[in-house]
Amino acid sequence: MVVIAALLLAVGYFLGVAFFQNAIGGLVIAFIVWAIMSLIAYFQGDSILLSLAKARKISSDDAPQLYNVVEEMKIASGLPKMPDVYIIDDPALNAFATGRSPEKASVAITSGLLQKLNRDELQGVIGHEMSHVKNRDVLLMSIAGVMLGTIVILSWYASRFMIYGAMTSGNRRSSSRNNSGAGTVIVLVVGLVLMILAPIAAQLIYFAISRKREYLADASSALYTRYPEGLASALEKLAASTGELKSANQATAPMYIVNPLHKEGRAATDLTSTHPPISERIRILRAMAGGASYADYENAYRQVHSGKSILSQQTVAGAAGAVGIRAASVSKPGEIAVSEKSAKTREVSDMMLRLNNYRMVDCECGARWKIPPGFRDETIRCTRCGRTLKV
Repeated sequence: MVVIAALLLAVGYFLGVAFFQNAIGGLVIAFIVWAIMSLIAYFQGDSILLSLAKARKISSDDAPQLYNVVEEMKIASGLPKMPDVYIIDDPALNAFATGRSPEKASVAITSGLLQKLNRDELQGVIGHEMSHVKNRDVLLMSIAGVMLGTIVILSWYASRFMIYGAMTSGNRRSSSRNNSGAGTVIVLVVGLVLMILAPIAAQLIYFAISRKREYLADASSALYTRYPEGLASALEKLAASTGELKSANQATAPMYIVNPLHKEGRAATDLTSTHPPISERIRILRAMAGGASYADYENAYRQVHSGKSILSQQTVAGAAGAVGIRAASVSKPGEIAVSEKSAKTREVSDMMLRLNNYRMVDCECGARWKIPPGFRDETIRCTRCGRTLKV
């Protein structure tokens, strides 16, 4: 974060030197752009993100089990307020959390995720997302994203103005015998190089922050649920999913539990990745044989990474002591019975239809008719038994 801030100040400094012959002017412009974007992100960032994701707010009547799991994870994480719950009508498997503070938070999951996961797996995913709110990751990534965006905007415009200015003033400098022009050229070249490299460096740092916070969220989910296998099994299903989330883009990708734009298989050292490799995250979670605490996650990470550390000593020391792993709450961990799977698919499908203002008409013969919002007739005829049904 300090390095991103330093890059922002450097861009502002050279912006001022190049265009105002005074670094203060550039720093003031950088601060104004950053402040405006920060205010928008702080007060409207969650609404913008939910709108981009095409998420729709639901109530406890729409998805009772989902609401129950969110409430459980709210209690386990110690959040002061129940987050708002949103659903994204997309068969892809993914989820994200947003909100500038624990008092104003939201969690959104796709309809595909709600259909495919059993209760333990759903707990693991919701615990992961709730930990982003609890650990202030959403606020942290918003601040980093705003600084990155400010650097990109300033660098884009400044580099083009500098190139245009150098081209239009080239003849005047070549005909002048004033030696002070050499110093100006050096400043312009250094500034131009910075304008090109600063956005790249800032984005790599932004991705590194995102990857590290994902590890912490996995550790926190294991702690909240006391069942690391739940999240590990959920990540396995997410890795096997081939669908990409249609509403996601490069700006919002770091907010999701897995990268919605890239398939699994990228190298762990890939600096352009927003998330650690899913296979690695699963190995760490399944190596937590001794317990579900932060210390157990740190030990599992060191085991997978040959002694390297990921969580800070302050994080490990400040957490609770030994936390045991509970038993699975489903008869076949990682699996959903065929009948349950059909019921979940029907339940989620009916919920999405209700959110789209469809009406459900049940016939005595057991048939259910889904009436679209534009249907104007007062009755329909059941094609199964011939009864006339009132809409």
